[in-house]
Amino acid sequence: MKAGVWLYAKGMLMGAADIVPGVSGGTIAFITGIYEQLIASIKSVVPELWRFFGHRSVSRFWIAINGRFLLTLLAGILSSVILFAKLITYLLATYPIPVWAFFFGLIVASVFIVAKDVSRWGVQTVGCLIIGALLAWVLTSLAPAQLPQTVGSAFLSGYIAICAMILPGISGSFVLVILGTYTFILGSIKGFDLSVLSVFALGCVAGLLSIANILSWAFLRFRNATLSLLCGFMIGALNKVWPWKEVLSYRLNSSGQKVPLVESNVSPMAYEAITASPSFLAIAVGCGLSACILVVLIHHIAISTDTQATK
Repeated sequence: MKAGVWLYAKGMLMGAADIVPGVSGGTIAFITGIYEQLIASIKSVVPELWRFFGHRSVSRFWIAINGRFLLTLLAGILSSVILFAKLITYLLATYPIPVWAFFFGLIVASVFIVAKDVSRWGVQTVGCLIIGALLAWVLTSLAPAQLPQTVGSAFLSGYIAICAMILPGISGSFVLVILGTYTFILGSIKGFDLSVLSVFALGCVAGLLSIANILSWAFLRFRNATLSLLCGFMIGALNKVWPWKEVLSYRLNSSGQKVPLVESNVSPMAYEAITASPSFLAIAVGCGLSACILVVLIHHIAISTDTQATK
């Protein structure tokens, strides 16, 4: 029972992270020690589904795909999105610098935790780290495109966004903004446009199964290189969550409000000069350090809980 409650809590943490553009639930899955189990469980769904059609045993299928694990985690994610979406959105709009500093600290601490799992650092792993960091940095620096609002773009958006959501450090919602389909998909959700939503969901399923198979294979064959590449993704994602930014252009969101579209990172001092607003540097540093401590505590609790569960 305790293990189930803790797994549900991990799902809630993942859901809270996924709400924030620039932070991925995959990062939380990593620091709570369930990332590889999650990937393996998702990967098993399709082959086990084919076997299910052969033996038609629901219990065997449920056990084979680690159904209790997936269902509990999904319940936690959905609960968090429902409960905290408005709160986190409000905090980001009202106290952006402390909130972004908190997530910045969360990712920094997560990098060190994931890096500890790399058993041997060398030219290959350092190279993968650099490649991952550069890819994520470039991705988070791209100016948003504008895909046409079609069924095809809905599928592509779902496919790419869900892959980003699984990868640590990259946010699925931020990818939708880059593709220029964030407002289109959000509008379809609010308007309950089943023709668009069904294709978007199909793209999500296809992307989820694809990335799960790729990552599972990569962990099996090139574990150290894969871990270092994912560390790089998180390092590169810090570009997106840097607290002090200069807004270069705006866009209208689904509510018709003007929100930042293209931003440039600046120093706290430059931020004060550009915006004539305080940088809240001391508060930001405190929030970042608090996030680092929280990540270490969560990781420690996760390891202790998992160790007790295996005894």
